[in-house]
Amino acid sequence: MYQSDEKGLFAIQQVADMTGLSKQVIRKWEERYGVIQPKRLENGYRIYSQQDVKTLLKIKLLSEQGYSLKQATMLAKEIAEDPVPIEKENSPHYEQWNEYVLQLLEKGRHCDEIELNFILKQALHHVGLERFLTTIVVPFLKEVGRKWESHEWDEYQESVSSLVVRDFLVQIRRNYQYRENAPFVLGACLPFEQHEVPLHLILLRFMMKGWKTQLFGASPAPGAIESLVCKLKPDVVLLSATTAIPFETDPQLLQRLDQFAEKQTDIAFYLGGQGAVTYLSDYKPRAIHVTNSIDDILK
Repeated sequence: MYQSDEKGLFAIQQVADMTGLSKQVIRKWEERYGVIQPKRLENGYRIYSQQDVKTLLKIKLLSEQGYSLKQATMLAKEIAEDPVPIEKENSPHYEQWNEYVLQLLEKGRHCDEIELNFILKQALHHVGLERFLTTIVVPFLKEVGRKWESHEWDEYQESVSSLVVRDFLVQIRRNYQYRENAPFVLGACLPFEQHEVPLHLILLRFMMKGWKTQLFGASPAPGAIESLVCKLKPDVVLLSATTAIPFETDPQLLQRLDQFAEKQTDIAFYLGGQGAVTYLSDYKPRAIHVTNSIDDILK
């Protein structure tokens, strides 16, 4: 298979893996609507640029929104010929993808753990940790989640991609050096919460600011967080709930944790995650700060 070079060129099978479109559909859109003009190798094989991939994704998104293919291709051409400046946070998700995200999506579709790890290492060394997290890891994981929710990927594809990223982030944290007198932050998922990757990302942000970090993994036993806090005496405790499952499973969970936090006068407690922010919109803990902004903690 033709591999992408330093200019970000891809073979048609790679483009199919990245976009979720079949090779037949890609050729049809090219030949019938002229939306992209891929280059050709000497042997006649098509090679596609990153912009070609994003154009195909644009048409796919428009068609999913209810436009006919003819309308979608015309709109895509109009946008390409007369682009309107869009705030970054409001731009379509795929517009912010770089070559590394596209490559990860290709390998993730095939559950290729070795290649996923290789691309992650290459990306980290190339762009540095902060950009690696914000421009590669986060966009990739968001798209993995979207593909799973839309049934474009199955559970195995989603789990392999997510676990490879999680394990890679764990390696970074384990090898990160900090000063002996560094402030200490403990991150913990709430009981019954399985999504720990968001905590890894947050703790890495803390590490870049000079903090010592430790993660208490997914779905700890009830009471385990309190025991570990008493033993380790961190400066800050980060509690995470991406879903509302912890509160629905144990309605008294937050009340117990809040009462515990009240007694730890020298430790700051924060609770974040979409599940927590949504579920607790009408409830305000007394000792635990509910926030989805890491800047609120690091300021």
